[in-house]
Amino acid sequence: MDIVLKPVGRVKSVRNEPVDDDWDAVASRIELDAAQFAPDATAGLGDFSHIEVIYHFDRVPDVEIRTGARHPRGRADWPRVGIFAQRGKGRPNRIGVCVCRLERVDGLTLHVKGLDAIDGTPVLDIKPVMKGFLPRGEIREPEWAAEIMREYW
Repeated sequence: MDIVLKPVGRVKSVRNEPVDDDWDAVASRIELDAAQFAPDATAGLGDFSHIEVIYHFDRVPDVEIRTGARHPRGRADWPRVGIFAQRGKGRPNRIGVCVCRLERVDGLTLHVKGLDAIDGTPVLDIKPVMKGFLPRGEIREPEWAAEIMREYW
């Protein structure tokens, strides 16, 4: 079965390259498709501080797709872990997910900070971050995962 998704909008950003770190310094916009949505599609969204953005890594070439284990960021000092134990862009379906700060909403334009997607990235969906959907209990992760994130934001 094929799944066909139509982007709801695109990322507009000064960042054109998928550099791995310092995303929190990036202010960008999500411009929703006016052919699909009226301005009321974002009604009430501005009441939330954060949104979860689901997007497509559309510029990842087939040769970079991984289905097995690899060293995150190619670092041999970190363990080889399966693609589903990491968040790299070379994923089987090229799906990216990011929680970012929603600075403001101007009609169909969402002004965000900390979105780890580059200019032109197709946005597949947007959801408000609600406390009730955040993880319950303690979050556990290996040391390499904490280390990889030290410079990310």
